[in-house]
Amino acid sequence: MEESIRIVDIYEYMPVLRELLGEGKEVSLTITGNSMAPFLVHGRDVVVIANPDGNWKKGDIALFQRKTSQYILHRICRVDKNGNCFFIGDGQQIVEGPIAPEQIFGKIVAARRKGKWEKPGTFWWEFFRHIWLYIVPLRPICHRVYRLLR
Repeated sequence: MEESIRIVDIYEYMPVLRELLGEGKEVSLTITGNSMAPFLVHGRDVVVIANPDGNWKKGDIALFQRKTSQYILHRICRVDKNGNCFFIGDGQQIVEGPIAPEQIFGKIVAARRKGKWEKPGTFWWEFFRHIWLYIVPLRPICHRVYRLLR
């Protein structure tokens, strides 16, 4: 069976997504935007989102809503003693936060990247969770080298 993609307005879809997560269901979402590249690429990759358990760790990917109402999917780079999280996109160098725990409503538990499923424990998942997160100042150089090699 061929997969079909439906384009839906994010502000119409998110209340439905949040309701499904609240019921304990997992929901898939195609990535839009470039802030999580190179791990997740706009229009190509899909993530599976689950209801979070609130036990956040450095390297987790989460879905949250900014106070401006924008929905953001980024990686946690730090959690403070009050449980607030600080985020950074894999394609970015600027940390955003603190984001209060009540703003976070989804945890990414798997991703289909380049047609292959990645999840905690797979090589690319762990590479971006650990190594990529620690080389933030070197990311622009890595991006340039990657583009040259392509």
